[in-house]
Amino acid sequence: MDDALRNPSKRVVGTKQVLRAVKNGQASKVYLCKDADEYIYRQVQSACEEHGVPVVPEDSMEALGKHCLIGVKTAAAAILK
Repeated sequence: MDDALRNPSKRVVGTKQVLRAVKNGQASKVYLCKDADEYIYRQVQSACEEHGVPVVPEDSMEALGKHCLIGVKTAAAAILK
């Protein structure tokens, strides 16, 4: 996993913020959890495909949240350009 995920100024966390970053052309890479809600997973996946942003699959929302140094689970996180 990218160390930039630990730096709040270089990443966004959470589905809404990730989708906004992807659509605004600010995301360089997205981490998306396989155990996320299917609707959320598809929504983020298709936005990334549409905007040409690479997606890195993650196994666990809990692990991604811990790696981002936040106290909650998260379905998605994005590295900013």
